[in-house]
Order: sequence, then C-alpha cells, then structure tokens
Amino acid sequence: MRWLLLIVLLTGCSAFPLASSGGPQVDRVPAGTLDAATARTSLAALPLSAPGRLDGYVRDCDSDKACVFGQPWFDTDGDGCDQRSQVLARDLTAVERKPGRCSVQSGTLDDPYTASQINSVSKIQIDHVVPLAEMWRSGAATWPQERRVAAANDLRNLVAVSGKVNQSKSDKTPDEWMPPNAGYACSYGRIYVTVKAAYGLSVAPAERSALEQALTTCDTPPAT
Repeated sequence: MRWLLLIVLLTGCSAFPLASSGGPQVDRVPAGTLDAATARTSLAALPLSAPGRLDGYVRDCDSDKACVFGQPWFDTDGDGCDQRSQVLARDLTAVERKPGRCSVQSGTLDDPYTASQINSVSKIQIDHVVPLAEMWRSGAATWPQERRVAAANDLRNLVAVSGKVNQSKSDKTPDEWMPPNAGYACSYGRIYVTVKAAYGLSVAPAERSALEQALTTCDTPPAT
C-alpha cells in the first residue's frame, strides 16, 4: 500500500503547472528535479556497477507477455487522466483537450531535445529520460511490481519530445545518446540523476562520466 500512496504523491495532476509560453525552452525540467549542485553530489553517491542483464525484461503487455512495468500510461490516481495526457498538458502550450475528456488533441511543444517547435500532437512522444530497460538493468529487476509501476509513471522522469528523436534514443544511456540540442545537456543530466537517485539505481562507469560531463554544462551561461 505504501507504494500505491507513493504513486499518488508523485503523479497528481495538480502538482505540475503548464509550461509557460514563449520561444523554445531548453531549460524546462519537471517539478522535483534536483538543482545542479545537488545532482552532482547525488551522482557521486550512486552505486557504481556494470549494467545488469536484460533477462526477464518484457515491456509488452499483451495477454501472454510479462508487462514488467505495467500498462503504459497507467492512470495512477484514477482521475481519468493517464500519464501521457498529464505530461502533454504540462509540457505543451495552447492545450486543447478532447470534449469532455482528459486527452490532449492539440497544442504546441517547444521541444527541449531539438530546440524546435512542434504543432502536431501526433508527432510528439513521451520520453522516459531514464529508459525503463536501463531501470531494469540497474536495479528494478528485483523490485516488486507496484514499485516498477510507480517508477514507470513518475512524472519526474517523463518529458514530451519529438517522436522521431525519442525513437532514435530508444533505450540508450547518456554515454550512448544525448539530446541533439546541446543546450539541454545540463537539464537532461539533472533529470536523469534525479530519477536514478530517487530509486537508488546504479550507474555504469561510462554512464557516470557522461553525466558528469553533462552537469559541467550547468556552469555555462546559455547562448543569447
């Protein structure tokens, strides 16, 4: 039951305001993201370990599949608004919902991964900044199902981005992939470390080095 309570605390609709309007926002992060200094300290404290195996990891939720992180975009608090809809409403501007429903049918995304603007919801996907496969390799394989469901739907780890870029990322870790928009490296690193630290997940040596490098960019003023 305590993990069910955690889900509600982490994912309530009202806790995450809509993104402000304006030009492309390269520094937007979910509420609860660690600041740069705390992220550096938290990263140094994470257990260092080679990536585990993916044995047993099955994301598919068809009737005969393992579905180890639960149904995608589970409505964790039962308010009729699933996690995808909550993230779209949080990250897009000029949001319009389907009549009488929570689902977002239109809006504008200032994509932090590409620093471009996307005006079609069909071209937007929700990225798990720490991929679920990476969670599995770094500790989640031993968790009870309810904790994995909480982690998969934690709004701190979910960001609306270009679908094409999200597909290119797939399950890659920061040593293998970083957002094409270099100006988002600091924010991406902060989000990633926040989630790893929140769930006590391990990091591989190359992964830690890449995150350390990303966090060094937090000290560089953005270009104007």
